[in-house]
Amino acid sequence: MDSNKLSDALVHLGRNSGISKGSVNLPVFQSSTILFDTLADFEYARDHRYECGTLYYGRYGHPASFELEKMMAELEGGDSAITVSSGLAAITISLMAVAKAGTHVLVADNVYSPTRAFCDNVLVRYGVEVSYFDSMIGKDISTLFKENTAAVMYEAPGSGTFEVPDIPAISAATRAHGALSILDATWATPVFCQPLQLGVDVVVHSGSKYISGHADLMIGFIVCQSHLYEPLRKMALAFGEKAGATDVSLALRGLRTLEMRMQHHYSHGLIVATWLAEQPIVKKVLHPALTSCPGHENWKRDFSGAGGLFSVIFDTPDTNKVRAFVDSLKLFSIGLSWGGFESLVLPVNPKASRTASNWETSGSLVRFNIGNENTDSLIDDLKQALQNLE
Repeated sequence: MDSNKLSDALVHLGRNSGISKGSVNLPVFQSSTILFDTLADFEYARDHRYECGTLYYGRYGHPASFELEKMMAELEGGDSAITVSSGLAAITISLMAVAKAGTHVLVADNVYSPTRAFCDNVLVRYGVEVSYFDSMIGKDISTLFKENTAAVMYEAPGSGTFEVPDIPAISAATRAHGALSILDATWATPVFCQPLQLGVDVVVHSGSKYISGHADLMIGFIVCQSHLYEPLRKMALAFGEKAGATDVSLALRGLRTLEMRMQHHYSHGLIVATWLAEQPIVKKVLHPALTSCPGHENWKRDFSGAGGLFSVIFDTPDTNKVRAFVDSLKLFSIGLSWGGFESLVLPVNPKASRTASNWETSGSLVRFNIGNENTDSLIDDLKQALQNLE
C-alpha cells in the first residue's frame, strides 16, 4: 500500500457509518449476550459464528471489533485478521494453531523472551519439538527443516538486538518445505513493512505498542490470508481469547494517527541514535537504519522506515555504572513495553537466553524507546547521564 493510500485508509477504514450513526468514532460495544428475534436467527448465527461479522455471543466479536479486524487486514494486505487480548496471545495462538504433537517448530534465537518461554515451557509439554536458529541464516534455513517441521517463528527486527532477517529468503524456504512462517512485525507496523507481501504466511502484532501509541491498552492481532483464517480464529476462540471492548475502541483511535506517529518515531529515533553513535563510550548502536546494525541491507530493501526503538552497546562491562547511568536519566523512564509517547530505557542481557547464536561482547547492552519529547532535551539528558559510565 503506497503512502497516499495508507493515509486515506488510516482515516477512513473502520468507520462504518451504519454502526456509528453519524458519529466520527464507533461506539464502545460493551456486551456479552446477543439477542435474536427468532430461533432460526440464533441457529444461523451459531452455524456462522466463526465468520467475521457474525454477531453470536460477545466473545466472538462485536461490530467495532469486526471493523478493527477488517482494517488491520487491509493495512497489512491480508484477507483476514483476528483480535486477541495481547501480542503474546497472538504469538502463542498462532503457534498452537500450526503445531501439534509430533511436529517440529523452528524459532529464531532472538525472539521476544516470553515467546521463547512459551515454546520451552508449553509447546514441548504437548509433544512439539522446538529448535532455535540464528535469525541471520537467510535461505540457509532450508538446511534446518525436518520432515515434520510445521512452522518458522521469527521477528523483524529481533528483540533487543535488532538484527533484521532476510524475510523473503526465510519465507520462500519455509513455503518450499510446506511449512508456515509466522513473523512478529510489531516494530515496523504496517506503515513501514507489510510482511505478507514478502511471502510471510501469518503476521502478528502487539497492538499495545505503536498501534496504541498511548501506553494504555492491551491488544494483539493475527493477520493472514483467507485459507488460514478459520483454523486461527477457531484456536483463538477455543482459548476463550477476546480483546476487551475498550481496548478495541482505543486501538481504532490509535490507528488514526499511526502514520504520523511512526514518521515522528523514525526521524526522532534516528537523531538520538546517530548522536549516541558518535559518543566515545558507545561501542555500537543497534538501529536497523544505521549501517552498524546487522541486517541493515535487508532493512533498506524491505522497510520504508524504522521505529523509535533501538539498543546501544556501551563500552563498559561494569553493571554498576550502567545501573547508575539508567537511574540518573530524567526524561527516560524505566519500564516494560514501548511504542508510547514516553521515552523509556532498560538494560538487556541477550546472552542469557541464546542457544543457537553467540552474543559475544565486552560491553553492556541498553535498550531505548524514543518518545515524543524534544530530541535536544533527550540528548541533554543522555549527556549528563553518560558521565556515570566514565
